[in-house]
Amino acid sequence: MPQPTRYADAPVEASAPEGSSDNAAGRAKSRKRRGGERRTRAQGRYLMCVHTTKEATHIATLEGRTMVEYTVAKAADETNQIDGNIYVGRIQNVLPGMELAFIDIGIPKNAVLYRGDISFDNEDVEGVDQNGKRIEQMIRSGQTIICQVTKNAIGAKGARLTQEVSIPGRFAVLVPNSSTIGISKRLPDGERRRLRKIIDDVKPERHGIIIRTAAEGVSAEDLARDVTSLSEKWAAIEAEVAKSNQPRLVYRDLDLAVRVLREELNDDYRGVIIDDMVLYEKVREYVLAVSPELADRIEYYDRGTEELPLFERYFVHEQLHRALDRKVFLPSGGSLIIERTEALTVVDVNTGKNVGTSNLEETVFRNNLEAAEEVARQLRLRDIGGIIVIDFIDMEAKGNREAVASALRQALSRDKTRTQVFDISELGLVEMTRKRVNESLLESVSSVCSMCDGRGFIVATGL
Repeated sequence: MPQPTRYADAPVEASAPEGSSDNAAGRAKSRKRRGGERRTRAQGRYLMCVHTTKEATHIATLEGRTMVEYTVAKAADETNQIDGNIYVGRIQNVLPGMELAFIDIGIPKNAVLYRGDISFDNEDVEGVDQNGKRIEQMIRSGQTIICQVTKNAIGAKGARLTQEVSIPGRFAVLVPNSSTIGISKRLPDGERRRLRKIIDDVKPERHGIIIRTAAEGVSAEDLARDVTSLSEKWAAIEAEVAKSNQPRLVYRDLDLAVRVLREELNDDYRGVIIDDMVLYEKVREYVLAVSPELADRIEYYDRGTEELPLFERYFVHEQLHRALDRKVFLPSGGSLIIERTEALTVVDVNTGKNVGTSNLEETVFRNNLEAAEEVARQLRLRDIGGIIVIDFIDMEAKGNREAVASALRQALSRDKTRTQVFDISELGLVEMTRKRVNESLLESVSSVCSMCDGRGFIVATGL
């Protein structure tokens, strides 16, 4: 495996493993996808369409013909799309009353480090047990630390940091200076047992590793190569950190489009279609190196020869506009109303034109079951995070309420973002949380109205 790219006085770049070809452009031209061409060799549930503009890269994931995820990667700079990057940071000030610290990482807005994300040696804090450590005992103003961004800045909030640095690869995640050992819970029990026998042979002496879902069926040699590559990257990062104590970027993660493929691409994807040649070459080069058997599923969509733009051919634009609407119609005639506020998002379930056939309780129950499935899909599609309250239609039978709550949890289990769901209350309300990682879909493709400041009202003048 190659050494990560190294530059004098510059951050270490995440790089694709070796194995790429020098004539990627020539292959790209020979693999242009024609609109009427029918591909039958690759089977899978998902199709990923990647469209680039000057401002951002737009990634739409389709299950069949239905869009289930939409990601906007704004042009990477020193302040946008920095999650996963590793920095040398300097602690500006510690706030004991808030149990957090503001960290200068070399960008205009200070990032935030919470007490629970601090890593330190227990021997450095004398006379304090594990649960009694105060943040001012762990860190101090002016101290220099190595930290990693876990969440991009959202609105007025700065980026969130952790000192528990990790470097993800295709099959494993390296946790430097740690004894952590873990295996993805999504893997079957038999595969987990097989990988547990391999871990001791591939784990670096000073670092921990976490085996990812993508490691299913991977040989010990391939896993060892991935871990070795990650160890070399960390060695390069340590060398870069040692050059200076000035707050700055020392490691930049892969582009979001490549990261999405690193996390997601497997046999469930029947294709990845990209309408930008430069990005196509970068993605194909990466996939050729880590999963060559899937490389033929990466296709180039030539805007110059195709009759329709990529997103129009696969009806992404149409589905995107529906995903931004506050009202969602259910197949049986019911509907959802999705309203976002500063504190939380509210989903109201209505029967609408669904009048049922037997009795009110049965009609409401069936409508709520249908709504539970659609709510889970909309939360994932719109990437709604934070606190969410769902107002299901009141049901008299306790068994019906439990069945709807179970259906909601089952539907949410397909969402890779962590969620927590509470039982339906007597008022028919479900309180739940969904981890907020990035801006929601609405925030990422829109801006606040300058006339009403986002309120959506025209106030009468002269009052």
